[in-house]
Amino acid sequence: MSNILVAYFSASGETARLAGTLADAVGGELYEIKPAQKYSTADLDWNDKRSRSTIEMKDKKARPAIDGSAANIQKADVVMLGFPIWWYEAPRIIQTFLESYDFSGKTVVPFCTSGGSGLGNTVDILKESCCAETNWKPGRRFSPYVDKAELKAWTESLGL
Repeated sequence: MSNILVAYFSASGETARLAGTLADAVGGELYEIKPAQKYSTADLDWNDKRSRSTIEMKDKKARPAIDGSAANIQKADVVMLGFPIWWYEAPRIIQTFLESYDFSGKTVVPFCTSGGSGLGNTVDILKESCCAETNWKPGRRFSPYVDKAELKAWTESLGL
């Protein structure tokens, strides 16, 4: 496989668990996309129309700041990009991440966790945050408890 970076955002730890298993399965470097302002439990209350996450997801131009940088992203050929599904798409911080780096010539492979919904139009939305020279592979939703063998088989099927 190529030089792989497994970049992920996780608000509750579920996507972090999946990303760690995936990095182990592919021998990739793990990078956590951390928000500059951590999300509190109240921020994540999707039933509250005034919660931070609800407000961000309603505003298509919202770009929550990231704490730190992915120092080794320049060396990566493949970026496996993980996130939870919020309101049927990726959290806005994923767009912040994609808009912060040059992905031309890189392959991006989205993966997600969700309580019930799949990727929907997420990949089409995320593609708008990258240049046309970014190679996108089909994404997939996984349980945070998926085993390493299944993840390895999935990534091998992508021809990375």
